[in-house]
Amino acid sequence: MQVTETNVEGLKRQIKVTLGANELSDRCDRRLEELKDTVQLKGFRKGKVPKPHLKKLFGRRVMAEVLQEAVEESSRKALDERKERPASQPTIDLPEEESEIEGVMAGTTDLAYSMSYEIVPDIELVDFSTLELEKLVADVDDASIDEAIGDLAKRNLVFEAKDGKEAATGDKLKIDFVGKLDGETFEGGTAEDVELTIGQSGFIPGFEEGLVGAKAGEERVVNVTFPDDYPVDTLKGKPAVFDAVVKEVAEPKEPAIDDEFAKSLGAESLTNLRELISAQIGREYEQISRMKVKRQLLDLLDEKHKFELPASLVDSEFDTVWNQVTQDMERSGKTFEDGDKTEEEARAEYRGIAERRVRLGLVLGEIGEKAEVEVTQDELREAMIQQARQYPGQERQIFEYFEKTPGAVGQLRAPIFEEKVVDHILAGAKVAENKVSREELVAPLEDDEDEAGEESTSAPMS
Repeated sequence: MQVTETNVEGLKRQIKVTLGANELSDRCDRRLEELKDTVQLKGFRKGKVPKPHLKKLFGRRVMAEVLQEAVEESSRKALDERKERPASQPTIDLPEEESEIEGVMAGTTDLAYSMSYEIVPDIELVDFSTLELEKLVADVDDASIDEAIGDLAKRNLVFEAKDGKEAATGDKLKIDFVGKLDGETFEGGTAEDVELTIGQSGFIPGFEEGLVGAKAGEERVVNVTFPDDYPVDTLKGKPAVFDAVVKEVAEPKEPAIDDEFAKSLGAESLTNLRELISAQIGREYEQISRMKVKRQLLDLLDEKHKFELPASLVDSEFDTVWNQVTQDMERSGKTFEDGDKTEEEARAEYRGIAERRVRLGLVLGEIGEKAEVEVTQDELREAMIQQARQYPGQERQIFEYFEKTPGAVGQLRAPIFEEKVVDHILAGAKVAENKVSREELVAPLEDDEDEAGEESTSAPMS
């Protein structure tokens, strides 16, 4: 194998790799020799097929396989010998002249191909001990716990009978009804002891509104029209009449906050519920604190590392960010004219975001490699389980997706790797805790990046 550098421009590299015809022919002959012991051809005993005959039948196919393997092996070896790390998958250009290709396939011509790529730049890492960070922390006070329990009470209302009073929005009713189209009952239009809450839009438009003001024991005639997109074709857009009997009317009340309420939520007592909520809020505070100190760290790393970025990575990251931005605008029906930036200004801003993400990704990747940070199989398995839990009933499909989809496991590995590298840096940095109020802790950062450019990073991972 002969490697010749043909172009160097910044981080861009182009090399020419030449593989001798004799080497390729020898490889092909060895493969044919192996094939001879396994192939069975009519008129020949196993293992006794003459090599010239094998070459005539299978030579081109075997040489094609040899060439593919040789290119893969030699391209990796060339990079190893040059001690270069490609920033992305190299581009390999094989010969295009038919005469040259035929000569290579026949084993009479050397194979010469070119490989183009960008390299990961040398990065001089900052001394972690010089990084000074402030970690905001807050205590979980009684007021926060009381507020959380109050929210639970609002979401777990109880209903009390509203005897003799008219039904209003928010009240729960128990009803019987019979629906008719043109005076005739229809399938699915009759039911007993149905519960509905006025205002929750659980029935076809107009039905709940037709029961407002009714009292327990009252009969109501409710006129409605089925919507045009109703799932039953025979009912789409049809007017209907429902004879309804209101059997019960109950109004919502917040439950008393006591041991019984706590037990209804799965706690042992009100004291235990407060302990559980305190621990949950504490975890939420810690997540916020972690997010903010990580943001400070990334800002510092971005500030203290300046180097040339591989254009291919920046372009790829910008395309990802820009596609998200434009898709969000399409969904919301907005244009750049609706905002305070022109499209050109927005492009410049998001390219800056892409550059930041690539720079940080390269820095974190370099730190992780030098620190020998690894993502374990147990950590990947736990991440996969967490993903599957988000889709109850589809767990098997989620696991199959990660098993069969190229790059899917890498999407799980990248954020775990990033968090472990951040932990490694924080362990060596100067982190001072600053106790603040809950309001100060949860206050948004003044200079938050656009949603499309959040704190995720982008770069090859060790």
